[in-house]
Amino acid sequence: MRVLSCKFLGRVVNSALPQQIISLRSLSKTSAAMVKVGDSLPSVDLFEDSPANKINTGDLVNGKKVIIFGVPGAFTPGCSKTHLPGYVSSADELKSKQGVDEIVCVSVNDPFVMSAWGKEHGAAGKVRLLADPAGGFTKALDVTIDLPPLGGVRSKRYSLVVENGKVTELNVEPDGTGLSCSLANNIGKK
Repeated sequence: MRVLSCKFLGRVVNSALPQQIISLRSLSKTSAAMVKVGDSLPSVDLFEDSPANKINTGDLVNGKKVIIFGVPGAFTPGCSKTHLPGYVSSADELKSKQGVDEIVCVSVNDPFVMSAWGKEHGAAGKVRLLADPAGGFTKALDVTIDLPPLGGVRSKRYSLVVENGKVTELNVEPDGTGLSCSLANNIGKK
């Protein structure tokens, strides 16, 4: 330990500091850089149908090829008219032609809302709807967007392909909410 003297608000303060140096980055509250191709998918608990049914993302993608797409909110117009229906209607083709084992939709919503939304769109057996109620997974990917009219911090619209835990494809809408690069018909086009 070394003792460091410094002036703080006109007073001399003595402080014992450990030999190791703490980086400013470790003290920052900002997240790491956005997930990128080659990164391991963060291991975070999501929820399916109810808070009692935890699904860990690390377990979900282990040994599989999985498409995960994120939406700003269940039952919102773009998500309900285009994004989710596109994956539901393309599920069989994505699984048979691209070797996808599972397709997962994630939103910063509660599991009951996600379950009801999936039922409304006939997603059973095609797309799993997983809730990220506190936004932990969304924050870990660094794809959050603040949308006060939709309830505050939400997910940007994105799609990613994960093979055995590693991100192999990533598509994030440039404005965070548009409907272009993250759609089902763009998977595997890069």
